[in-house]
Amino acid sequence: MKLKQRVVLLAILLVIFIFTKVFLIDNLDTSAANREDQRAFQRMLSGLRVALDPRLEHTLQSPWEIAAQWVVPREVYPEDTPELGAVMHAMTTKKIIKADVGYKGTQLKALLILEGGQKVVFKPKRYARDYIVEGEPYAGYDRHNAEVAAFHLDRILGFRRAPLVVGRFVNLRTEIKPVATEQLLGTFMTVGNNTCFYGKCYYCRETEPACADGDIMEGSVTLWLPDVWPLQKHRHPWGRTYREGKLARWEYDESYCDAVKKTSPYDSGPRLLDIIDTAIFDYLIGNADRHHYESFQDDEGASMLILLDNAKSFGNPALDERSILAPLYQCCIIRVSTWNRLNYLKNGVLKSALKTAMSHDPISPVLSNPHLDALDQRLLSILATVKQCTDQFGPDVVLVEDRMTLSHL
Repeated sequence: MKLKQRVVLLAILLVIFIFTKVFLIDNLDTSAANREDQRAFQRMLSGLRVALDPRLEHTLQSPWEIAAQWVVPREVYPEDTPELGAVMHAMTTKKIIKADVGYKGTQLKALLILEGGQKVVFKPKRYARDYIVEGEPYAGYDRHNAEVAAFHLDRILGFRRAPLVVGRFVNLRTEIKPVATEQLLGTFMTVGNNTCFYGKCYYCRETEPACADGDIMEGSVTLWLPDVWPLQKHRHPWGRTYREGKLARWEYDESYCDAVKKTSPYDSGPRLLDIIDTAIFDYLIGNADRHHYESFQDDEGASMLILLDNAKSFGNPALDERSILAPLYQCCIIRVSTWNRLNYLKNGVLKSALKTAMSHDPISPVLSNPHLDALDQRLLSILATVKQCTDQFGPDVVLVEDRMTLSHL
C-alpha cells in the first residue's frame, strides 16, 4: 500500500474513532452501565409508594434488626427494600419507652427510645406548610417536614445515603411526659391550652418553645444509625463562615477546587464526587447549612457522605441559592449515574415522583405546591450548570464513571 493511501486510511480510521467516541458520550444509553441506570430508575418509580404496613417477611427479626442489617459503607438502605414500609410503620407507631433531650446541636429536638430499644430523633413542627422563612438561606428553626421530604428525595435520586425518616404525631401528655427524663421534663410548659417544651440546645430558649395543638404534636422521627457504625465528623470544604463580611476561601478563589483535590480525602476515592452529589441534593431542597458532614469512622475516604440533618431546607421556595452548587460549578465533574438520574427526572417527573413518594406519610401533605414547583425549576438550573461545564471542558472530562459495588452480607 502506498504511503498516501496509508495516510488516507489512517485519517479515515481516526475520524471514525473520534466520531464513535463522541457518539458514545453524547448518547449514553448505548452503554451497559447506562442501560442499567435506566432500569434502576424504572425500579425506583415502581417502588415509590411506601405503604406503612406492619407485616414483615422475616418474622423472626424485628424491624430494627432488619434496618440495622441494611447499613453498609456506601448506603443506609438497599435499592430493594420490600420491608421499608414495615420499618417506617414501626417508627411511627411503636410505644415510646423513654424520652430525653436531643443530642448536642443548635436546634430543638428530642431523643426517643421506642419499644424494642430503637433510638429515633424527634423534631417538632414549628411552621405551617405555607410559611415562608425569610432572610438568609439557613435562617429559621428546623423544619420537621423537610426531613421527611429530603429522605424521599434521597430515594428518588438513588443515593440512599439519608437515614430513614417518617412523620409522627405524639401526645406530649400521655406518651412523652410519663417517660421523660428530668432534664427534658424540666423544659415543659403550658401556653394557653397547648402543651409545649423547649428542650436543651445551643439556640433553645424558654421564650421560644415548640407547642402542640393541645397535647398532640406533629413531628418527624429519624432512625438512629446502628451503634456498630460510629460516625466521624468532617468540616465541609465548601462550608460557610456564618460571619458577616467574612468570606470563605471558596467564595472568592476561582481555583479553590484545585486546592481541595490535593487534600485528603478528596485527592482519591469517592468523597469529592459525594460532595458534588450532596451539593445537588442540597440545592434542590434549598439547604445552605451543611457546614459539616458525617461519614463512618476509619473509612479512609471510602465511606459515603451521610445525608444527616436536612431540616434547614424547604424554607423559601422563591429563593434559589446558587452558591450551594459551588462544588459542582467550581470542580465541573459529576457522576454519570447522577447525571443520568437528573435527566430522567426532567419535565415534571421529579415533582410528581416526590409527591407520590410522600403520599403515604402520616403528616401528608408534606410540602406545599410552591416547594414542589421549586424542585423542578432548580433541577433545570443544575442541568444548565452541567451543560456549561461540558461546553467548556468536554463531556469526557466532566462526566465521571464511578460505580462502586455495594455488598450486603
